[in-house]
Amino acid sequence: MNPNHHIVIAEDNEDDVFILQRALQKAGIPNPTHICNDGEEVINYLKAVGPYADRQNYPFPRMLILDLKMPRLSGFDVLRWLRGNPDCSVIPTMVLTSSREPKDVQEAYRLGVNAYLVKPPTFEELQSMLMCVSSFWTCCEVPELPLKC
Repeated sequence: MNPNHHIVIAEDNEDDVFILQRALQKAGIPNPTHICNDGEEVINYLKAVGPYADRQNYPFPRMLILDLKMPRLSGFDVLRWLRGNPDCSVIPTMVLTSSREPKDVQEAYRLGVNAYLVKPPTFEELQSMLMCVSSFWTCCEVPELPLKC
């Protein structure tokens, strides 16, 4: 993945945000990130609403990492919104959650997620997981993205 491409991370837990950003750094993934604390903020970012209208400061993301359980709008709600907005549904989207519930996995893939990852128990395993994800997406061709949805 191009190191200049932005990643939007939807995560409401500050500790998880800190660990994830540190793991990205340690995994050698220098991409700029923007943290959204809930699904509503993710959708506003993608739609370029409010402060996110400034695409110089808030570039359209090349990747989206979603937690499932968030306030206001969940990761599932974001996936539903993406599915209903075809221009945005081409964003490579991953779920990174602590849920191993088969119904959550099924629903996420039904809604079009590209990967469903369960948060590993150790920092080292998270770092390794992110290195694998980065290697995979570096090999992939990806479509052009809109400036907003």
